[in-house]
Amino acid sequence: MSKGLLAVNALSPGANLEAYISTVNAIPVLTVDEERELADRLHYQEDLEAARRLVMAHLRFVVHIARSYSGYGLNQADLIQEGNVGLMKAVKRFNPEVGVRLVSFAVHWIKAEIHEYILRNWRIVKVATTKSQRKLFFNLRSQKKRLGWLSLDEANSIANDLGVETRTVFEMEGRLHAHDAAFDAGVDDDDETASHAPAYYLEDKSADPALQVETDNFESDASERLSSALDKLDDRSRAILQQRWLNEEKATLHELAAIYNVSAERIRQLEKNAMKKLKDAMGGALVPA
Repeated sequence: MSKGLLAVNALSPGANLEAYISTVNAIPVLTVDEERELADRLHYQEDLEAARRLVMAHLRFVVHIARSYSGYGLNQADLIQEGNVGLMKAVKRFNPEVGVRLVSFAVHWIKAEIHEYILRNWRIVKVATTKSQRKLFFNLRSQKKRLGWLSLDEANSIANDLGVETRTVFEMEGRLHAHDAAFDAGVDDDDETASHAPAYYLEDKSADPALQVETDNFESDASERLSSALDKLDDRSRAILQQRWLNEEKATLHELAAIYNVSAERIRQLEKNAMKKLKDAMGGALVPA
């Protein structure tokens, strides 16, 4: 397999996640000297091959980090993909003079991208929008692994640790325990279960007799006024409108031009004038323009 193809496959987990993990785990880990050399080439010479090697050698760490977020019910391959985006951002910004290993620097960027993805996709309704809410969301998730419903003392402790109000902690706890409800009934729901779907509680205005009579009267009146307005047109203008708008198979300007032995532009002018007369006769009612 070529280097380019390997890079593409390694950055895209795809459907076969186990094969992807095996591939990235087979890529050798860089030594301190190798990493420093590559980082120097990227930082000082903008060497893209060095950037590729740095990214490839750290893909296994993205998999490790992404697995720690498996409890959110999201596709593992998607989490890895987002983590890979964070890794590439970290490699681009890595300064070898800082004196730390790339993996230590990249952890923040990898987690940041995964966090953003989780917040965008975990629920239909966003559970966290501000910076403090996002911090609380992930910290409270880890706390809930060992706690049931929070007591007041526990909520106060978490609020103090994260610098938020206690009521915000309780509000986020409620969001974490909430579930998205489908608007329509599921395909496998029986009649009794389906009847509880929110869609069944919407008002069906089409069944209102008054609205139905009003619609029928409007359509009947519009039809009568259209017929009366057409009768006031000359034969050629009426025939052009009939063939352009009212027939099931509508004629083109060039087809009518051939019939009446005039130019297509002349047919367009006749059509426009006839439309204006129709609108005036119908009192501005909507007709095709």
